[in-house]
Amino acid sequence: MGTPRETISAAIREAAKEQRPAVVGFMTAGFPDRAGFTNSLRAIASGADVVEIGIPFTDPMADGMTIQRASQAALAGGFTLPWLLDELEHMQPRPEAPLLLMSYLNPLLACGLDRLPAAAKRAGVAGFIIPDLPFEESAEMRAALDREGLALVQMVTPVTPPERLKMLCAASQGFVYAVTMTGTTGRSVAVPEEVLAYMDRVRAVSPVPVCAGFGIRSAEQVRRMRGHVDGVVVGSALVEVLERREDPAAFLRALRA
Repeated sequence: MGTPRETISAAIREAAKEQRPAVVGFMTAGFPDRAGFTNSLRAIASGADVVEIGIPFTDPMADGMTIQRASQAALAGGFTLPWLLDELEHMQPRPEAPLLLMSYLNPLLACGLDRLPAAAKRAGVAGFIIPDLPFEESAEMRAALDREGLALVQMVTPVTPPERLKMLCAASQGFVYAVTMTGTTGRSVAVPEEVLAYMDRVRAVSPVPVCAGFGIRSAEQVRRMRGHVDGVVVGSALVEVLERREDPAAFLRALRA
């Protein structure tokens, strides 16, 4: 058995055997409420290839209104990072889909880099996405996660210069998060030809799978991405499904059809 981070790439590549992009399903931890969190996680994990769990934060940089709203509700409901790690550690049975935590840097530093990686591994977490941690300032975090075999996923955008793109792809673990647009999450993307060409450029230099995120909310978009990405990240649309108390597994299965 390999390291936890290797399970992420493996799950994404497994979807290729079904000739489809993998689906990375995003949920906000503790939303719609803490009591139903593990049931929501099980449902999402049954329909997604990888699950990305967002850590609620008071001052997000990249989140659109839907995820901001979910984060505010979760924080008002008493969410804390230690609560999440404890819930995941004691969850039985654990989800089969690999789990990632998406967090801004401050909550992770508050938890402590001396404790966080081991606690995350015990909780079944395979890696982290940290949007506000520049690559140039990531050495300490990367070393801490390396000790437990956890991934640090890098993000690239349509305006990332070619040499930096190559560097970030080489450094990324688990997959490369290729943001479809500049700006925040939540807006629907029509997936024009230039976005597909950008995804092709990322895949050409990436040694790990490439997943497109921001604005993915329909099966038509997922089909259009086929052959240009290894996976798609579905965030705001899935949070809205949870907000409406609908079935997230059914929504995700429809995206994979």
